[in-house]
Amino acid sequence: MNDLTAEAQGTPSTLKVNDLTEAVIGAAMEVRRTLGPGLLESTYELCLCRELTLRGLPFERQRAIPIVYKGIKLVEGYRADLLVDNQLLVELKAVDALLSINDAQILTYLRLGGWSVGLIIKFNVQLLKHGIRRKVLNFSGRGFVLNSATSAPLWLNSK
Repeated sequence: MNDLTAEAQGTPSTLKVNDLTEAVIGAAMEVRRTLGPGLLESTYELCLCRELTLRGLPFERQRAIPIVYKGIKLVEGYRADLLVDNQLLVELKAVDALLSINDAQILTYLRLGGWSVGLIIKFNVQLLKHGIRRKVLNFSGRGFVLNSATSAPLWLNSK
């Protein structure tokens, strides 16, 4: 039996971030289809890690995101659920509803980690496609959301 507690799994892929996003969503759909709703976030995380491994997608679980505050680096400041192929940040949720703080959290993680694309995947929904939010942080630090229902951009952190 494989142990999914290791920090990193797999070798880097050559997938572009949009293809990687599609592959991770497909893996999450398989997990959700197999397990259904109502489980703990940690269970979905472990099972998604297994699915990513089966699909040959490299990932790092519970990736530390350091923060620097007034000259002091807090190495264990935050932890991202998954970093897939060192380019796609994935935050998993097993809650009834996503809140604006969840959007703010992933945008902050993207900024602190230097990544540009992230997914929030909420497993406690009737259809998983209604529980997926894709976040993009552009180089100026402004983030926007592509609403999965309408594909209309919703601007955050407008300046």
